[in-house]
Amino acid sequence: MNAPETALQPAPTKRTRRKLHPAWIVAAVAFLALVGAAGFRAAPGVLMVPLQNEFGWSTTVLSAAVSINLVLFGLTAPFAAALMERFGIRAVTSVALVLIGAGSALTVLVNQSWQILLTWGLLIGLGTGSMALVFAATIANTWFSTSRGLVIGILTAGSAAGQLVFLPFIAMLAQDPGWRQASLLIAAGALAVVPLVLKFLKNSPADAGVLPYGADAVPEQAPEPAPGKTVPGDAAAPAGNAAIRALQVLKRASKVRTFWALVAGFAICGATTNGLIGTHFIPSAHDHGMAETTAAGLLAVVGIFDIVGTIASGWLTDRFNPRILLAVYYQFRGIGLLVLPLLLSATVQPSMIVFVVIYGLDWVATVPPTAAICRQVFGADGSVVFGWVFAAHQLGAAAAALAAGAIRDATGQYTYAWFGAAAMCTIAAVISATIRKDAAAREPVLVEARTAER
Repeated sequence: MNAPETALQPAPTKRTRRKLHPAWIVAAVAFLALVGAAGFRAAPGVLMVPLQNEFGWSTTVLSAAVSINLVLFGLTAPFAAALMERFGIRAVTSVALVLIGAGSALTVLVNQSWQILLTWGLLIGLGTGSMALVFAATIANTWFSTSRGLVIGILTAGSAAGQLVFLPFIAMLAQDPGWRQASLLIAAGALAVVPLVLKFLKNSPADAGVLPYGADAVPEQAPEPAPGKTVPGDAAAPAGNAAIRALQVLKRASKVRTFWALVAGFAICGATTNGLIGTHFIPSAHDHGMAETTAAGLLAVVGIFDIVGTIASGWLTDRFNPRILLAVYYQFRGIGLLVLPLLLSATVQPSMIVFVVIYGLDWVATVPPTAAICRQVFGADGSVVFGWVFAAHQLGAAAAALAAGAIRDATGQYTYAWFGAAAMCTIAAVISATIRKDAAAREPVLVEARTAER
């Protein structure tokens, strides 16, 4: 009697495969979390002028607050990746969203410049750093065995979607009734996602009783791990102190030339996105007579095309050489920045629309190929390594935000900042194109380093 029953076992398996894999539910909640955390990314450029008008603070002072935020945004990322491995994705994400909400809400009470450094800088910097793009890489590497590039592209687009959702409302509230209400909107957006994270964002496929998406259909052919090395895709959470793990990964990665190439390129990426356009595009457009709401609308359009460009970049990353993709993305960005000073005016011309579309498609299209290279070269350390690379992204953004503010105060315009950024993009394109394609050469270094630690 048992044999016929056994013969019928495959049928339920087929029905199970037609169900939505839990990985996609986790990805959807992660997308919403990134949307909720992205509210502040749209805020500095919009709120800078109202704060200057009310308190008389200089562009340099407010740029310093943004720079502190961006530095913490970056430096928190690798430790957040290690904390997610140690304590779980759900706990770290929930705390991060609460920090963002608290920092945004407390901003309404500021009346001195050091207080804006505390709220915009410290609290929101720590929160957004824990919800940085390394979060997308961690979700993709933990829950997916196939289509990782596409998933990272979709999740990265969550930040763009957050900008798209929040930016027009922040711009309207900043004008009437005021910037304080805009800050409360950001806080509400971050806190609203916390219940969804606590209920649906499981830490690993094992928690849901499944394999990573694609592992049952396309199992990964992983080699035997070297001494002290975990197999890429291993869901087991490393034991021990998360900070020590993050620093050990940095020590190993720093011995590989590809790591420094990615660091240099991503630092320039951050300088030319969050640092310059994200922080100073609206004030620069305002200098040319454009209304703040109009400039904010242009950035929202950047957000729309950012979603398209990042998802497309993820799809391309699964199919083409990510090094070449990076070189092309950086060079196109440099051309856009080179012509931007010629496009700014009091009214929106067709040429400005073309710039916004192209820049939007290219905004964070660099993330999927960069994360893919980290995964290819560093295996199970890939998410934490990407956290360190992302730290360079934010350090570059912080330096550019502060430098551009100082250039504006010194010269009365942003022109030299745009030209300098265009030159840096060309450097990033060259660096990316010359990254070594064969990652096998790094294995003896990494294995030797891991063995020495044992």
